[in-house]
Amino acid sequence: MDIRVILFTMGAAFVLALILGPICIPILRRLKFGQQIRTDGPQGHLKKAGTPTMGGTIILLALSIAFLRFSDKTAEAVILIVATLGYGLIGFLDDYIKILFKRSLGLTARQKLFGQLFFSGVVCYLLYRSGHSTELTVPFTNFSFELGWWLYVPFAVIMMLGMSNAVNFTDGLDGLLAGTSAIAFGAYTIIAMVTSEMETAFFSAAMVGAVLGFLVFNAHPAKVFMGDTGSLGIGGGLAAAAMLTKSELLILIIGAVFVIEMLSVVIQVISFKTRGKRVFKMSPIHHHYELVGWSEWRIVLTFWLAGLACAALALFTL
Repeated sequence: MDIRVILFTMGAAFVLALILGPICIPILRRLKFGQQIRTDGPQGHLKKAGTPTMGGTIILLALSIAFLRFSDKTAEAVILIVATLGYGLIGFLDDYIKILFKRSLGLTARQKLFGQLFFSGVVCYLLYRSGHSTELTVPFTNFSFELGWWLYVPFAVIMMLGMSNAVNFTDGLDGLLAGTSAIAFGAYTIIAMVTSEMETAFFSAAMVGAVLGFLVFNAHPAKVFMGDTGSLGIGGGLAAAAMLTKSELLILIIGAVFVIEMLSVVIQVISFKTRGKRVFKMSPIHHHYELVGWSEWRIVLTFWLAGLACAALALFTL
């Protein structure tokens, strides 16, 4: 595998995102596709109301153009695109409904779950047709075990649903998700190169370039938000990359920041419903740190460093 082509794919996606940003952001602003802010969220976020959202379209367009240009259009490439654009479509509909009805909630939980299950099912079918292995390897060990398709399919569906929603919870501060996802996909670029998964390497590199290009416009103070269009698409793509590189369990380490964000929500809900008390001042956990006085940049940089440390730890298993 020529690392120069991998880097060129990343650079192409980055440049495309830089070009698309100044084109898409004014269009989103003219269409009044502004962010609806939760009234029960941190009060400091109210000033962000009206900032253009659905910027995830910039990421998905830059990713798709760069990846499909250098991809060999194999079954693996189809799986990666279906997982990413399929989940991105769910996010797009969710964002559009929020904007259309001027509210902070879009699709109902049941509608969103149906869409996620549908595209997860399509991905599992494509994996089956491609002869994908159903063996799982435990990180930091030589131990592996065979699930078989009857167990691997529900495992894969749960992983896609869990990771896409975990990534979605992380998208709450300027640049937070763009930076942490770039780190995670950077790790998967290396893993895919080591395991000779060429399509996944191209895809992961293209995603790194796309989200870093988007970060230019999303860094604090953000000129655009990615919305569920971007966060769900990124989550779907991340899960697909983990499956194709046979590092399904390793994603818990590479994506530890995302997992912690989701667990903070779960813990908060369970604690409040069972004890009537909150563990955190607000969930997801990045809002907790906002309410204890951390600046937005301090939280974002801390989470980026945590993501980098987790990615580095995961790469030691190679």
